Amino acid sequence: MIGYIHSTESFGTVDGPGIRFVIFMQGCPMRCLYCHNPDTWRTDGGTPVTAGELLEQYAKNAPFYREGGITVTGGEPLLQTEFVTELFTMARKKNIHTCLDTSGITFRRGHTEKLDRLLDVTDLVMLDIKEIDDEKHRELTGHSNAAILDFARYLNERHQAGKKLTVWIRHVIVEGYTDDPEEQRRLGEFMATLRNVKALDVLPYHTMGVNKYKELGIPYPLEGMPALDKSVAAQARKNILKAYRAERIRQQEAEK
Repeated sequence: MIGYIHSTESFGTVDGPGIRFVIFMQGCPMRCLYCHNPDTWRTDGGTPVTAGELLEQYAKNAPFYREGGITVTGGEPLLQTEFVTELFTMARKKNIHTCLDTSGITFRRGHTEKLDRLLDVTDLVMLDIKEIDDEKHRELTGHSNAAILDFARYLNERHQAGKKLTVWIRHVIVEGYTDDPEEQRRLGEFMATLRNVKALDVLPYHTMGVNKYKELGIPYPLEGMPALDKSVAAQARKNILKAYRAERIRQQEAEK
């Protein structure tokens, strides 16, 4: 099977546990205003590869990945679900930890057969929840968040049914879009309904992708917005976790 990738990173340290071989898939339906990989959007581009070729690249530095593994990100890897499934199946046979970094935007109830096969060979899902408010999510990404939140619920349902799968939530703080404490509270309360969430990464908006837009001749949507101080993201994380813990306590009290 042939997959189409944008690029790879040999020593990723922020895309899952440990040092990881990171594969950036080609193609993405989202148009996040702060996206730093606009060159991954097109679905008619990319470099053709096989799963075997990617595992050969992994093997070159395998000793460094003992506490890590393979992360497939994008773009949106679920646009190439069958290829990622083949890759993860082969990786699992070699005892390689597999991580799927996705927004879940392609999820649809009643059409999960291919997705389920992928999840069966996935150790960790890093789920990007861009914004909890649907209207703001549309402004920020061009899409509703309904499929994304339902994907989170579906992963939780599988987990509670015995198909254990760890989930990490990722959230980017963008001034004027995702920096509202009330919406951070709502995100924390939503996370509290999920029993498989084990970590929360809250990242500050950065400007590292600006030059790519210039190279591609694409106007940068957030032109002039400065990078966000890390302290703002750290405070947002505290807000989200505070709401998460409060909601979990409320749930536990209600279950007594």
